[in-house]
Amino acid sequence: MGSIYLIRHGQASFGADDYDVLSPTGIVQAEILGGHLAQLDLRLDRCIAGDLRRQQHTAEAAMAQFSANGQSAPALEIDPAFNELDADAIIRALLPAMLAQEPGAIDIMRNAGQNRAEFQRLFALIIGRWVQGNYDPPGLQSWLGFVEQVQAGLRRILETSGNNDRIAVFTSGGTITALLHLITGVPAQQAFELNWQIVNTSFNQLKFRGHEVALACFNSYTHLQLMKTPELITYR
Repeated sequence: MGSIYLIRHGQASFGADDYDVLSPTGIVQAEILGGHLAQLDLRLDRCIAGDLRRQQHTAEAAMAQFSANGQSAPALEIDPAFNELDADAIIRALLPAMLAQEPGAIDIMRNAGQNRAEFQRLFALIIGRWVQGNYDPPGLQSWLGFVEQVQAGLRRILETSGNNDRIAVFTSGGTITALLHLITGVPAQQAFELNWQIVNTSFNQLKFRGHEVALACFNSYTHLQLMKTPELITYR
Protein backbone atom coordinates (compact mmCIF):
# COMPACT_ATOMS: atom_id res chain seq x y z
CA MET A 1 0.00 0.00 0.00
CA GLY A 2 1.03 3.61 -0.47
CA SER A 3 1.19 6.29 2.22
CA ILE A 4 0.33 9.97 2.24
CA TYR A 5 1.76 11.99 5.12
CA LEU A 6 -0.35 15.09 5.75
CA ILE A 7 1.92 17.55 7.55
CA ARG A 8 0.64 20.74 9.11
CA HIS A 9 2.84 23.80 8.54
CA GLY A 10 5.05 25.18 11.30
CA GLN A 11 3.90 27.97 13.58
CA ALA A 12 2.93 31.01 11.53
CA SER A 13 3.02 34.67 12.61
CA PHE A 14 -0.24 34.86 14.55
CA GLY A 15 -1.23 38.43 15.41
CA ALA A 16 1.29 39.95 12.96
CA ASP A 17 0.44 41.98 9.86
CA ASP A 18 1.27 38.96 7.68
CA TYR A 19 0.20 35.65 9.17
CA ASP A 20 1.55 33.68 6.20
CA VAL A 21 5.16 33.73 7.41
CA LEU A 22 6.76 31.11 9.64
CA SER A 23 7.80 32.35 13.06
CA PRO A 24 11.30 31.47 14.32
CA THR A 25 9.64 28.66 16.29
CA GLY A 26 7.91 27.47 13.12
CA ILE A 27 11.23 27.17 11.30
CA VAL A 28 12.74 25.15 14.17
CA GLN A 29 9.68 22.87 14.23
CA ALA A 30 10.05 22.18 10.52
CA GLU A 31 13.76 21.44 10.82
CA ILE A 32 13.17 19.05 13.72
CA LEU A 33 10.50 17.27 11.69
CA GLY A 34 12.83 16.81 8.72
CA GLY A 35 15.57 15.36 10.88
CA HIS A 36 13.10 13.04 12.59
CA LEU A 37 11.72 11.71 9.31
CA ALA A 38 15.26 11.02 8.14
CA GLN A 39 16.04 9.13 11.36
CA LEU A 40 12.99 6.97 10.69
CA ASP A 41 14.67 6.08 7.36
CA LEU A 42 11.52 7.15 5.57
CA ARG A 43 11.63 6.99 1.79
CA LEU A 44 9.72 9.79 0.07
CA ASP A 45 8.74 9.55 -3.58
CA ARG A 46 6.90 12.87 -3.80
CA CYS A 47 6.67 16.10 -1.83
CA ILE A 48 3.67 18.41 -2.33
CA ALA A 49 2.60 21.71 -0.76
CA GLY A 50 -0.14 24.24 -1.26
CA ASP A 51 0.92 27.62 -2.62
CA LEU A 52 0.86 29.42 0.74
CA ARG A 53 4.27 30.60 1.94
CA ARG A 54 4.01 28.96 5.36
CA GLN A 55 3.30 25.60 3.73
CA GLN A 56 6.14 25.84 1.22
CA HIS A 57 8.63 27.20 3.76
CA THR A 58 7.81 24.30 6.11
CA ALA A 59 8.40 21.85 3.27
CA GLU A 60 11.68 23.48 2.27
CA ALA A 61 13.04 23.63 5.84
CA ALA A 62 12.01 20.05 6.60
CA MET A 63 13.37 18.63 3.35
CA ALA A 64 16.67 20.49 3.81
CA GLN A 65 17.18 18.63 7.08
CA PHE A 66 15.90 15.42 5.54
CA SER A 67 18.64 15.71 2.90
CA ALA A 68 21.27 16.82 5.42
CA ASN A 69 20.65 13.56 7.26
CA GLY A 70 21.41 11.44 4.21
CA GLN A 71 17.98 10.96 2.68
CA SER A 72 16.91 11.79 -0.87
CA ALA A 73 14.34 14.58 -0.93
CA PRO A 74 12.04 14.78 -3.97
CA ALA A 75 11.43 18.09 -5.73
CA LEU A 76 8.64 20.18 -4.25
CA GLU A 77 5.39 20.15 -6.24
CA ILE A 78 2.75 22.85 -5.75
CA ASP A 79 -0.99 22.17 -5.72
CA PRO A 80 -3.24 24.98 -4.39
CA ALA A 81 -5.94 22.40 -3.63
CA PHE A 82 -4.07 21.92 -0.35
CA ASN A 83 -4.30 25.58 0.65
CA GLU A 84 -5.96 26.50 3.92
CA LEU A 85 -9.53 27.74 4.07
CA ASP A 86 -9.69 31.53 3.68
CA ALA A 87 -10.18 32.42 7.34
CA ASP A 88 -9.99 36.18 6.76
CA ALA A 89 -12.74 36.06 4.13
CA ILE A 90 -14.93 33.88 6.34
CA ILE A 91 -14.51 36.22 9.31
CA ARG A 92 -15.25 39.32 7.23
CA ALA A 93 -18.35 37.70 5.75
CA LEU A 94 -19.88 36.17 8.87
CA LEU A 95 -18.78 38.37 11.77
CA PRO A 96 -21.13 41.33 11.16
CA ALA A 97 -24.23 39.24 11.81
CA MET A 98 -22.81 38.20 15.18
CA LEU A 99 -22.06 41.67 16.55
CA ALA A 100 -25.38 42.01 18.37
CA GLN A 101 -24.44 38.98 20.48
CA GLU A 102 -20.68 39.69 20.49
CA PRO A 103 -20.27 43.50 20.65
CA GLY A 104 -16.54 43.31 21.40
CA ALA A 105 -15.77 40.93 18.56
CA ILE A 106 -14.21 43.44 16.17
CA ASP A 107 -11.69 44.64 18.73
CA ILE A 108 -10.82 41.06 19.65
CA MET A 109 -10.26 40.12 16.03
CA ARG A 110 -8.14 43.21 15.38
CA ASN A 111 -5.94 42.40 18.38
CA ALA A 112 -5.92 38.65 18.13
CA GLY A 113 -2.37 38.29 19.42
CA GLN A 114 -3.38 39.87 22.72
CA ASN A 115 -6.70 38.02 22.95
CA ARG A 116 -5.83 34.47 21.94
CA ALA A 117 -8.45 32.66 24.01
CA GLU A 118 -11.27 34.99 23.00
CA PHE A 119 -10.14 34.91 19.38
CA GLN A 120 -10.30 31.11 19.39
CA ARG A 121 -13.76 31.14 20.97
CA LEU A 122 -15.12 33.55 18.37
CA PHE A 123 -13.34 31.86 15.49
CA ALA A 124 -14.85 28.51 16.48
CA LEU A 125 -18.32 30.10 16.50
CA ILE A 126 -17.74 31.63 13.06
CA ILE A 127 -16.43 28.37 11.61
CA GLY A 128 -19.44 26.58 13.08
CA ARG A 129 -21.75 28.91 11.16
CA TRP A 130 -19.70 28.50 7.99
CA VAL A 131 -19.85 24.71 8.19
CA GLN A 132 -23.64 24.83 8.62
CA GLY A 133 -23.90 26.60 5.27
CA ASN A 134 -26.87 28.76 6.30
CA TYR A 135 -25.01 32.06 6.47
CA ASP A 136 -22.84 32.07 3.34
CA PRO A 137 -23.10 35.33 1.37
CA PRO A 138 -22.48 35.38 -2.41
CA GLY A 139 -18.82 35.16 -3.36
CA LEU A 140 -17.66 33.31 -0.23
CA GLN A 141 -16.32 29.80 -0.76
CA SER A 142 -18.65 27.46 1.11
CA TRP A 143 -17.57 24.59 3.33
CA LEU A 144 -18.82 22.17 0.68
CA GLY A 145 -16.83 24.05 -1.97
CA PHE A 146 -13.72 23.83 0.18
CA VAL A 147 -14.21 20.10 0.69
CA GLU A 148 -14.56 19.64 -3.08
CA GLN A 149 -11.31 21.58 -3.61
CA VAL A 150 -9.41 19.35 -1.17
CA GLN A 151 -11.01 16.20 -2.54
CA ALA A 152 -9.85 17.13 -6.03
CA GLY A 153 -6.27 17.45 -4.76
CA LEU A 154 -6.42 14.05 -3.11
CA ARG A 155 -7.85 12.54 -6.28
CA ARG A 156 -4.96 13.96 -8.32
CA ILE A 157 -2.45 12.36 -5.96
CA LEU A 158 -4.14 8.97 -6.18
CA GLU A 159 -4.35 9.11 -9.96
CA THR A 160 -0.68 10.03 -10.46
CA SER A 161 1.01 7.89 -7.79
CA GLY A 162 2.17 4.30 -7.67
CA ASN A 163 0.62 1.83 -5.26
CA ASN A 164 3.70 1.82 -3.03
CA ASP A 165 4.56 5.52 -3.19
CA ARG A 166 5.19 7.55 -0.06
CA ILE A 167 4.08 11.14 -0.41
CA ALA A 168 4.52 14.09 1.96
CA VAL A 169 1.87 16.81 1.69
CA PHE A 170 2.63 20.04 3.52
CA THR A 171 -0.68 21.72 4.21
CA SER A 172 -2.84 23.30 6.94
CA GLY A 173 -5.22 22.39 9.73
CA GLY A 174 -8.43 23.15 7.88
CA THR A 175 -7.33 21.10 4.89
CA ILE A 176 -6.46 18.15 7.12
CA THR A 177 -9.88 18.54 8.76
CA ALA A 178 -11.63 18.37 5.39
CA LEU A 179 -9.71 15.19 4.54
CA LEU A 180 -10.61 13.63 7.90
CA HIS A 181 -14.24 14.43 7.16
CA LEU A 182 -13.99 12.87 3.70
CA ILE A 183 -12.07 9.75 4.66
CA THR A 184 -13.59 8.82 8.03
CA GLY A 185 -17.10 10.24 7.59
CA VAL A 186 -16.87 12.15 10.87
CA PRO A 187 -19.37 15.06 10.80
CA ALA A 188 -17.84 18.42 9.92
CA GLN A 189 -18.56 19.99 13.32
CA GLN A 190 -16.83 17.11 15.11
CA ALA A 191 -13.96 17.21 12.62
CA PHE A 192 -13.32 20.83 13.58
CA GLU A 193 -13.22 19.87 17.25
CA LEU A 194 -10.28 17.69 16.24
CA ASN A 195 -8.87 20.55 14.15
CA TRP A 196 -8.25 22.69 17.21
CA GLN A 197 -5.95 19.95 18.56
CA ILE A 198 -3.69 19.65 15.49
CA VAL A 199 -0.14 20.63 16.45
CA ASN A 200 2.13 22.60 14.14
CA THR A 201 4.27 20.18 12.04
CA SER A 202 2.35 17.17 13.34
CA PHE A 203 1.78 14.52 10.70
CA ASN A 204 -1.13 12.30 9.82
CA GLN A 205 -0.72 9.13 7.78
CA LEU A 206 -3.18 7.96 5.15
CA LYS A 207 -2.82 4.51 3.60
CA PHE A 208 -4.08 4.02 0.07
CA ARG A 209 -4.53 1.33 -2.56
CA GLY A 210 -5.92 2.60 -5.83
CA HIS A 211 -8.69 5.02 -4.83
CA GLU A 212 -9.30 3.41 -1.44
CA VAL A 213 -7.96 5.57 1.40
CA ALA A 214 -7.89 4.96 5.17
CA LEU A 215 -6.60 6.95 8.13
CA ALA A 216 -3.65 5.21 9.82
CA CYS A 217 -2.30 7.92 12.14
CA PHE A 218 -3.61 11.26 13.41
CA ASN A 219 -1.74 14.28 14.84
CA SER A 220 1.60 12.63 15.66
CA TYR A 221 4.16 15.08 17.05
CA THR A 222 6.64 12.73 18.69
CA HIS A 223 9.46 14.66 17.02
CA LEU A 224 8.58 17.69 19.17
CA GLN A 225 7.86 15.75 22.35
CA LEU A 226 11.31 14.15 22.18
CA MET A 227 12.88 17.61 22.37
CA LYS A 228 11.42 18.04 25.90
CA THR A 229 10.77 21.71 25.13
CA PRO A 230 7.08 22.49 25.69
CA GLU A 231 7.40 25.84 23.87
CA LEU A 232 7.81 23.91 20.60
CA ILE A 233 4.30 22.45 20.86
CA THR A 234 2.02 25.09 19.34
CA TYR A 235 -1.42 25.11 17.74
CA ARG A 236 -1.52 28.19 15.50
